Amino acid sequence: MPTSIATLDQLPIRCLSSGDLTACADLSEDRGWPREEHKWGLLLAAGTGYGIDDPAGNGLIAACVVTSYGPGLAAIGMVLVAERHARQGVGRRLMDHVISQSMDIPLTLHATPNGQPLYEQLGFVETGRAEMIQGHFTLREPAPEIRTRPATAEDLHAILRLDTEVFGLDRTPMITRLPAFADQFRVAEENGEITGYAAAWPNMETHVIGPLIARDEATARSLVASLATVTDRPLRTDIDVRHASLLTWLKTNGLAPIAFNAVMVRSLPGLPGDWSRRFAPLTVAAG
Repeated sequence: MPTSIATLDQLPIRCLSSGDLTACADLSEDRGWPREEHKWGLLLAAGTGYGIDDPAGNGLIAACVVTSYGPGLAAIGMVLVAERHARQGVGRRLMDHVISQSMDIPLTLHATPNGQPLYEQLGFVETGRAEMIQGHFTLREPAPEIRTRPATAEDLHAILRLDTEVFGLDRTPMITRLPAFADQFRVAEENGEITGYAAAWPNMETHVIGPLIARDEATARSLVASLATVTDRPLRTDIDVRHASLLTWLKTNGLAPIAFNAVMVRSLPGLPGDWSRRFAPLTVAAG
């Protein structure tokens, strides 16, 4: 028998753990998303997951993950409701819970067109857009000759310093997980100074590029090209649409548009940091 709306309103919301990884991946698959176990594992380890169990014992009927960057910002992602319980207020209830748990901490998320109306009702406003693109990188138009190399443990302090400067907040708990999470982790360097860094991590049949932090677009292009040379998988990334010429270059080199997501914030006029050097996020978990 289907769960009634009244019953859905009464189901407890609990914190998720790494033991819920399979149930989270099952929920992604239920909604037609890739299972993305690798990304779920990172988010559950670095953030706080929330979920609602199916009283019939069929896994989760809803889930999301909140990644905290201290009192200045928290990011919400992977907001999913099982198809059998869609459009019954479950997503709103889960989001209300997350907002109440965040107290006065500003929130951000990437919203799909389907999810954006709900987030607007909850006080989120669009502050930007990101374009998701994917394809086999072909290098029809070469990248600038800027030196890049694999990151080492000795680079971590400089990477964290650069990331905090560009992102605007300390992401140490997330960035320090990158070497184990990513298949590739590279830096750009000039005169002994790290001027950018990027990672490529496995997600189903693709390699996702993110984060992509660079002094300028030329450095960003060099980092992407260096990551692309050592994989035969399609590349996927989400680029801030304000970096229009980088998007054009990537499309010239084989990547094609998939979707646009709205970058939204709540209790904040806009994202902190320097967008001009922030080309792609670490992960995008639009809902």
